[in-house]
Amino acid sequence: MKAVQKRLVVLGGGESGVGAAILGKVRGYDVFLSDSGTIAPRFRSQLESEGIAYEHEGHTPELILNADEAVKSPGIPPTAPIVRQLMEKGVPVISEIELAGRYTDSKMVCITGSNGKTTTTMLIYHILRSAGIDAGLAGNVGKSLALQVARDPHQVYVVELSSFQLENMYDFKANVAVMLNITPDHLDRYEYHMQNYVNAKFRIIQNMTHQDAFVFWQDDPVIRRQLERVETEARLIPFAETEEENTKAYIDAENELVINAENQPLVMPRADLALNGLHNLYNAMAAGLSATLLHVKNDDIRRALSDFEGVEHRLEYVDTVDSVRWINDSKATNVNSCWYALESMPESCSTVLILGGKDKGNDYSEILPLVQRKVKTIVAMGLHNEKIEEFFGSHVPVVSTHSLADAVDAARKAASEGDTVLLSPCCASFDLFNSYEERGTLFKQAVKSLKQV
Repeated sequence: MKAVQKRLVVLGGGESGVGAAILGKVRGYDVFLSDSGTIAPRFRSQLESEGIAYEHEGHTPELILNADEAVKSPGIPPTAPIVRQLMEKGVPVISEIELAGRYTDSKMVCITGSNGKTTTTMLIYHILRSAGIDAGLAGNVGKSLALQVARDPHQVYVVELSSFQLENMYDFKANVAVMLNITPDHLDRYEYHMQNYVNAKFRIIQNMTHQDAFVFWQDDPVIRRQLERVETEARLIPFAETEEENTKAYIDAENELVINAENQPLVMPRADLALNGLHNLYNAMAAGLSATLLHVKNDDIRRALSDFEGVEHRLEYVDTVDSVRWINDSKATNVNSCWYALESMPESCSTVLILGGKDKGNDYSEILPLVQRKVKTIVAMGLHNEKIEEFFGSHVPVVSTHSLADAVDAARKAASEGDTVLLSPCCASFDLFNSYEERGTLFKQAVKSLKQV
């Protein structure tokens, strides 16, 4: 008697959802994909070439609620009506990462944190590939993990994981888990309770054994507090700016980076690191430790840390126009990320800061001391700038704008020779743009066009 196919319903027709659908088809599921919005042509083409049934611009409940299991794309909140209906029927709802993990024995290096995830993920991937290791890049960057498992398997996967992706992971296990930091972010998704967000982040260490390793920033108070509440069998591999008890990476008295985990200690001058700034020092520590835990040679790690070219939209130098430097930090979608950007800026009120977008429950007090020391003017760019005007207006001049063109024009007028204009918005992009990538790309185009004026 022929076994009945299990029905797998995938919600969301982007990179994650289409990858999950293809893996499901390869593994013998009866797959149906549904998206309440419009699926991009390239993804529709993929689904059609694979013979996967789909719908978009709306959900058909009778084609969804008969699922044996559902995969939810990370951008869909658990409160979405169709997700609630699935859960009320007792249908398991999992993530694409969870599905992919079932069908591979490859090592998983998983990175999370409120800030620095993408840079650290890309840096680890760069180290591994430079060392000749067969590594895949997945999660928030690269291609869908599920698609790679189905079509392009690798020995190691470097996976950037947001809290949204971690929410619906249950049996998935990281071999190396990296926790960079935890600061308030996406609180609108977590009922404005910080602990709910922290709990989601810490799902990254679930299922880890004594053979696995947890790399984390030792001086983060939220991480330290949570480690007192949870248990893990994983080896703890902390890093910090200076040497502390048990730290495995730090800066010594000679201003050299020391990484001392699995290999003989790696020592290199901090000045040789390709990326500048305190935040990037932590990213380099986390990446270097992860590589040593995978037994990458010190020479390979040292070389990769010194020649890494950085990440688009993260403290990305755009151009110098009329002796003013323009920096694209569009990926700074929360306050703490902006803090790190400002920390790397020159002193003496020489920065024009472009803030604004879709507020996620921001508390701007964290960056106020840096703003007072380093920022001469704030240009607010968004549909609703009232919160920024009210908070910063008594401390620095604030110019309110409602478009990218007006923001760039205002920043140019506010900047003087030798100044820096920094786009580091603190906010999501969705009021004026489709993504932070689009915001950053259009910003770069606008800056380049200034030379033509």
